[in-house]
Formats: sequence, structure tokens, C-alpha cells
Amino acid sequence: MTGATDTAPGAVLTRLAATGATGALHGRVGALYLADGAVVHAESPAVPDVGWRLTAGGRLSAQEWEEAVETGGPDYRAGCFLVERGRLSRGELELCHLSALFDAAYFVLFPLDRSQQAPDRFLKEARHWFGPVRPVPVSVLQREVSRRRALLELAWPRPEVDVAPVVPASGAGAGGAGCDEPTCGRRAVLAAADGVRTPLQIARALGRSAFATLLDVRRLAAAGLVRTPEAGVPAPGGPTPRAADPAVPEISLLYRIRDALEAL
Repeated sequence: MTGATDTAPGAVLTRLAATGATGALHGRVGALYLADGAVVHAESPAVPDVGWRLTAGGRLSAQEWEEAVETGGPDYRAGCFLVERGRLSRGELELCHLSALFDAAYFVLFPLDRSQQAPDRFLKEARHWFGPVRPVPVSVLQREVSRRRALLELAWPRPEVDVAPVVPASGAGAGGAGCDEPTCGRRAVLAAADGVRTPLQIARALGRSAFATLLDVRRLAAAGLVRTPEAGVPAPGGPTPRAADPAVPEISLLYRIRDALEAL
């Protein structure tokens, strides 16, 4: 095991990619697995993994998933095992794996708990039991992570909602999530909001992307459908939010106007 001297996650990944490294970049918030300098797997306790997504969504039974882990895992090919046994098509496997990889990588590189550092310990030659599916170049991963950070900021620049229990606003219901599609993710998130579960807990309960759930919660907050924690109350591990300037227009109103104009 080697310790990275540069703790900036982007710099560490860039260096590992440039050297064609194979192994795992580990930390308290999760790990990124690389093969020949490309990212092949990511895992974080903050997000639902591939198995949880497939079983919670009903695509695989718990027994089918356990069979893949037990039979294919020791040879680092659990993913391929699912395709070979006809449990998933190759396209389904790649789509689910890439979704889980990008989801976990975001929270590994940018933990919601600001007191936790991104991973900085590299374990040479370490491999993940799921096995490679479709390697992702580090540059592509970094662009996607940056894009997601920008989406969150654009949706609602109040990170307090990311870690707080999701509390529906008075009068808000699943039918008022600001979208017309009956399967809209925001409707499902709003329906699952019980005032106790955080966005990540809701994502796990629904078996869906943690980032997508986070984004839906921010958009619901911007629409006034879920409450944003009071200004001045710091999120766990985060800085104290700045007090609102009374001279600045109500930002949630501006965001609702923006969404309405985009819908025209």
C-alpha cells in the first residue's frame, strides 16, 4: 500500500491515470478501483450499490444476486456471470454499472460530510470482486463529477438540504412535484419524504441513484415543496450558511419563475 502525498482527489486521479495504475484509491468515504489508469468500479457506503439497485427494483431476486457474488466474485467476474447466466443483457449490465459507478464516485470525491477527506490511500493491484464492465477514463469521470456539482448549485444553492431530513412543506403532496410525468422521480421522492429520512436514505429506500435523489430534493426545495433548514443552522460537517440578505429577492420565487418559463 502506498500513501498519496497530494490529497487533492483530482490531482491524485490524474497522476494514477498518467501512470496507467491498477489498484484501489481508498478512504473513509469509499473507494475508486482502477485498471490500466481507467476507473472500473466505485463504491461508497453513502449510495445504493449495483446489487441493491437490481434487487430493490425487482430486476433480480436476492438469490440471483447472491449466486453471482458467491460464484463469480472469487474470480473477479460477478458482473459477467450475470450476463452468461442470462440474468441480464450486456446492455443492462453496462447501464446499471455505469450509473452506480458515477453515483458512488461523486460521493467518494466530494463527501457530504465536509469533515471527511476524499480518499488518498492507493492499494496497488487491488481488484474489485464485481470485475470490470466498461472502464471510464479519469478525464471523463472528472468532467461528470464537475457537471453534477454545477447541477446541484444551479438547482438550489443550499447544501443544507443534502444532509437534513426531507420535510414536505405544508400542503405539498406527491401530486404537486412540479412535473407531468407519472413516473417522475420527484414525485417518488416527495411521496417517500416522511420528515425523518435524509435524501440518501430515501435513495436507498427507493433503490435509485443517490445523486438523482439529491438533485430532486434540491429542485423540490427550490419549488417550495420541501423545507430548507433554517439559515444559520450548520449542516453536519459543513460551514454555517450565510444569513439571507433582506434586500435580495426571495430566491425560491426566482427559481420557480425560472422553471415556469422553461416549461413554456
